[in-house]
Amino acid sequence: MRKSKWFHKYALALELFVTANLAFLAFDVFIAHSANAFAHWGEWVPFLFSIIASLFLFLTQLIGSSGLWYLGGLGVGWSSVGIGIGGLLFHLESQFFADFTIKNLVYTAPFVAPLAFCGLGLLLIMNRMVHGESIEWGKWIVFMALGGFFGNFVLSLCDHAQNGFFNRSEWIPIFTSAIAIGFLMMALLQPINVPFLKVCVVILIINGLVGLLGFFLHLLVDLRSAELSIRDKFIYGAPLFAPLLFVDLALLGMLGIWNLAGKVQEIR
Repeated sequence: MRKSKWFHKYALALELFVTANLAFLAFDVFIAHSANAFAHWGEWVPFLFSIIASLFLFLTQLIGSSGLWYLGGLGVGWSSVGIGIGGLLFHLESQFFADFTIKNLVYTAPFVAPLAFCGLGLLLIMNRMVHGESIEWGKWIVFMALGGFFGNFVLSLCDHAQNGFFNRSEWIPIFTSAIAIGFLMMALLQPINVPFLKVCVVILIINGLVGLLGFFLHLLVDLRSAELSIRDKFIYGAPLFAPLLFVDLALLGMLGIWNLAGKVQEIR
């Protein structure tokens, strides 16, 4: 079948990015919700949705139907946004809404985590509402990466505050995500400047490396828990895959910068 005129290299790259992330979220959600053995039936919703949605998106890319790609993607996108908002409220309701304190906000279920579904859903919607060959597409991608780094900043701050930033290295993701927020914001506010975009790429690469370092450090912490089984080490220990969000957002930001830099070259 004929593919939509909107389906080009940028759109395809973003579709693959979202599909892979939804598939990975199924695994991540399963580990996170295994900590309380899926005590509430609602905890199965994001797990099952991630599996079904990622398979559906993959099939739409194989089939190549423009109508299925467009309408199906919008359906998955809005559903993902709804699940993200519902998850946010569900996590906050677990303790924070009972007592509005900073302590309960820090020690409640990670309230920012479900917003990953919102971000992926919005990317799917944007990919169908804005043409990827336009400069606006790249700016929206950079904006979404900016929002993701803000979420990562809050998530890292709350997560590491639980042990009082026991290791000094736990401050690293706070600083690097804050720097990424500042640079990506300037990339959106000022006229497109290729040298500045290159600096942004360096900042994103640094954040990606911080994510890999965090994954390694979390893995070491989990493996040192001698009293627990291998399974329980990863379920109840430091969130193993949380630092990889930095890698993910770095790739997303570079996708947007790739588009913006390409537009500048075309103008010249």
